[in-house]
Amino acid sequence: MQSEMYESKAGATNGIASIQKNAADDQRYDRLISKSDKPYFVLKAANHQVIGQSQMYESVAARDNGIESVKKNAPDAAIVDLTV
Repeated sequence: MQSEMYESKAGATNGIASIQKNAADDQRYDRLISKSDKPYFVLKAANHQVIGQSQMYESVAARDNGIESVKKNAPDAAIVDLTV
């Protein structure tokens, strides 16, 4: 997943926490098709703000597998700070 560019480390940390908090909730995902006919998804916070966007997939099944992976792995994912 890709997020917005953050201006501060605190903003990035909050973005990570929001993804971890919302990732397990299937209702937070919008399953979309790009203009080039590629499936992808966005993850939204409770306020409907997009907090992450996936890559483009070759099939709807692959996109749905991507969603399931985020739902399973993101809530407890280790955070590695590469800025130190």
